[in-house]
Amino acid sequence: MEDLVIRDADVVDGSGEPSYRADVVVDDGRIVSIVKEAAAAGCQRPKAMRELDAEGLVLAPGFIDMHAHSDLALLRDPDHSAKAAQGVTLEVLGQDGLSYAPVDDRTLEEVRRAIAGWNGYGDDVDFDWRSVGEYLDRLDAGIAVNAAYLVPHGTVRALVMGWEDREPTPAELDRMRRLVAEGLEQGAVGLSAGLTYTPGMYAKDAELAELCRVVASYGGYYCPHHRSYGAGARAAYAETVALAREAGCALHLAHATMNFGVNEGRAPELLALLDEALEAGADISLDSYPYTAGATTLAALLPSWVHAGGPGEALRRLADEETAGRIRYDLEVTGSDGCHGVPVDWATVEVSGVGDPTLAAHVGRRLDSWDSARRLLLADRLATTVLQHVGHEENVRTIMRHRVHTGGSDGILQGAKPHPRAYGTFPHYLGHWVRETGVLSLEECVAHLTARPAARLRLPDRGLVREGYRADLVLFDPATVAAGATYDAPRTPPVGIPYVLVDGRFVIEDKRRTDVLAGRAVRRTPTP
Repeated sequence: MEDLVIRDADVVDGSGEPSYRADVVVDDGRIVSIVKEAAAAGCQRPKAMRELDAEGLVLAPGFIDMHAHSDLALLRDPDHSAKAAQGVTLEVLGQDGLSYAPVDDRTLEEVRRAIAGWNGYGDDVDFDWRSVGEYLDRLDAGIAVNAAYLVPHGTVRALVMGWEDREPTPAELDRMRRLVAEGLEQGAVGLSAGLTYTPGMYAKDAELAELCRVVASYGGYYCPHHRSYGAGARAAYAETVALAREAGCALHLAHATMNFGVNEGRAPELLALLDEALEAGADISLDSYPYTAGATTLAALLPSWVHAGGPGEALRRLADEETAGRIRYDLEVTGSDGCHGVPVDWATVEVSGVGDPTLAAHVGRRLDSWDSARRLLLADRLATTVLQHVGHEENVRTIMRHRVHTGGSDGILQGAKPHPRAYGTFPHYLGHWVRETGVLSLEECVAHLTARPAARLRLPDRGLVREGYRADLVLFDPATVAAGATYDAPRTPPVGIPYVLVDGRFVIEDKRRTDVLAGRAVRRTPTP
């Protein structure tokens, strides 16, 4: 007898087609049968060892978070309710060009310091891996939800040539090609880049195009945090599209948005650019989070030249009075490349977390000056995270309706007051953007969060409620589902999501996290 039958569910299957009533049978981690309108037809109902009454609930494929920063959280926190409670059953890690594989001992220490604001320093994690394959093997030991991985360009660059602002030699570029190829052979799904973060910021397009050609040969995709979301946003998008097309590589635009005052109302320009490329045959997708504020590290706002040589050199420059004056000028007058070419408005920058607990009083405060920011950067050794209140709701809603849009939280789980997107992105889509505003229909929204990202990841048995597919599933109440997380209370759990299954096993049951660790690394599907 099969393991589970989910009875009388309103199935929104991820295809975008209208919902239907059905009994769905799960066995050995897969959907083995779907009996539509069984009760109304009077036919024999399927049976199983366990029956779950889903009357009034929507059954959908598990949500895929296309932009996650849970690289260490999945290892240190088996519970991982931040994502599991939202109905997320798969996250894509290795984002923005910086993560923890491939590394050597030197690079690992530098990366840990550089992105401590994203993931913590990792004192509570055993870094017993160095390659991409070894990291994926660690995930296979058991995690709360599934995870895929992008080879991070910045980490590869740091491994090969340090944190230097220069072009690679032919030998260095060849080694970077080999490292990217090895990561893809070991199961990575593509390549990420962080082009407003160092050292990725130092890479010219020719370097990136060479690595994208490697990615294309393996059937992966390129996922850049591109060079500007502010003053040069449209030009940066155009540059990225042109680069990917030149390399013949699939492109996925990370947290696609247009921020700051210079871009208010300009989302249609971005979408027109993408439509033109799509009509010409380009393979493009994008993700976005359904909020207006952004989140990053405070150090990321600094000019790129400050970071040359790595975190230690950045701290030395911050401590020097004359150099600090140059930094201030770049930030407040010319517009730092780290702040997307827009002169910083300190009133929009809110401290969301600190690495040093003695600095906790700063959390929740807006910065009032460069002097305040500098003191905090030095005292916290660059580990401070911030929210930037620079987005526009019109841009957010326009982009999320595009036909190649997918959902991504960009959720940083660190800090005392993180962005609510880390704990609320997916129920916020369903509650606010579907039920309350009607910007998306339910069927369309579920497709954005399930089948579309599965197609980008080239996963042949995920993203749809179909017989033979993996039983990564979520059951939610369409009348009540909502994000509990707010800017004031960002870790509040969502409501209206009573059941979540990963590989046919309940990770959320009766609205509570179980002790099940059914998640594993999801490796790249080899090209035919």
